[in-house]
Amino acid sequence: MIIKNVQIFTEEKTFVKGDIFIENGLFVDHSETGPEMDGKGCYAIPGLIDLHLHGCMGFDFCDGSVEAIEKIAEYEASVGVTGIAPATMTLPVEELEQILSTAAAYKKESLNQHSEENSKRADLLGINMEGPFISRVKKGAQNPDYILPCSKEISQRFLDASEGLVKFIGIAPEDNPDFEDFICQMKDKVNISLAHTNADYDTAMAAFHAGANHAVHLYNAMPPFSHRAPGVIGAVADSSHVYAEIICDGVHIHPSAVRGAFSMIGADRMVLISDSMRATGMPDGRYSLGGLDVDVKGNRATLASDGALAGSATNLMDCMRTAVQEMGIPLETAVACATINPAVCLGVDRQYGSISAGKQADLVLLDKDLKVIQVIKSGILR
Repeated sequence: MIIKNVQIFTEEKTFVKGDIFIENGLFVDHSETGPEMDGKGCYAIPGLIDLHLHGCMGFDFCDGSVEAIEKIAEYEASVGVTGIAPATMTLPVEELEQILSTAAAYKKESLNQHSEENSKRADLLGINMEGPFISRVKKGAQNPDYILPCSKEISQRFLDASEGLVKFIGIAPEDNPDFEDFICQMKDKVNISLAHTNADYDTAMAAFHAGANHAVHLYNAMPPFSHRAPGVIGAVADSSHVYAEIICDGVHIHPSAVRGAFSMIGADRMVLISDSMRATGMPDGRYSLGGLDVDVKGNRATLASDGALAGSATNLMDCMRTAVQEMGIPLETAVACATINPAVCLGVDRQYGSISAGKQADLVLLDKDLKVIQVIKSGILR
């Protein structure tokens, strides 16, 4: 396949006018064969990668069914999100193990399917464990009944059940006296993130010095940044190896705070996420998240019990568009933070995340208003 006349997002994070060549589901440097497609001057960007979402279209990853994963993956691919790493909620350990083993079985089956079938769905690239090792103070929409201290033994059970799909395990270090030992023991097996934490700056820095390298949805479910108590946010800014997720749905974070995070931390370490729940793509109404009732109106999802934000009702493509059009983040920056940055975090950047020869041909064409015109998944038009 040859896609002519497009503005190509390059590895240098700029747009260059040119043609894109695809053979056998991969980007190649040049090809003389295959059908041609006129890109009509569209932006050509890599398929987006969402490393923190819960669900969409009435389904949640924690439903623990193959059908749920399939429906989530189908919807995500339809909006240009071609790689996903769904997040777990805080649930009983045995239930989490079942959810993880189901995902592992789904992943195995997808590897055996024909490329035509896989082109309909986003690839399952990993799993992001948001709970259960979190803070009760900053639990947000997580169920406090199942919060646990961080445990190497339970974490290993999660890794085993997922057959290596778990890529992140979140912890609240301030609630775990042995958090540094936990991080040192686990960091070579899985990325350790700070998630739903009330840690102060010094505790967060100690966790990052021990080897934690990720922060779950910056600003949300953590202490605010202030001039005398910079907290987790300040610790992320001062730790050059730490990546930070951020939700740019226009609800979770004020545009000025988004711009401030990019200025303080640097675009190379920011990762756009959706944190989308099952109401995404669905009408307003009452839904559930982690067993808790959630009311959704427009793109705002709140717990029915106390009005706390409960994930988002916005997909990653819409979040990226909002970041650019309403928050003043340059398009080149936003694209990188939704493609190559999450690919690096997941350890899959040799296969995904950029339009480069040898990588999987996941591609999205956007018009000048950033509307999705065409999705190409594994080299196949959707």
